Amino acid sequence: MNSDREEKSVVVNFLAGLGLGALIGAATALMLAPKAGTETRQDIANAADDLRKKANKVVADLSESSEELVKKSKELLETTKVKVQSAIDAGKQAMARKKEEGEEAES
Repeated sequence: MNSDREEKSVVVNFLAGLGLGALIGAATALMLAPKAGTETRQDIANAADDLRKKANKVVADLSESSEELVKKSKELLETTKVKVQSAIDAGKQAMARKKEEGEEAES
């Protein structure tokens, strides 16, 4: 479970770095391109809009991943609770048997 979280974290960090690098590269290219101010401003606005869309997608993906993680955690918790309860019940039964055996031996 922990390795899944680490793996997702590495993927998210990689994608964030990739997106940031693309943004910096695009901004640098826009600033150094020999264009008129109007064209450059339009290019910057388009790049900002693309970045906003990509950021929204990343947020949606992270939200979906976190919902999945919460669901899996709840399932694991429920499974663990069932196993613990079974172990407690088995322990109670074993104690009852030992108690009965002890009472029979005393008789």
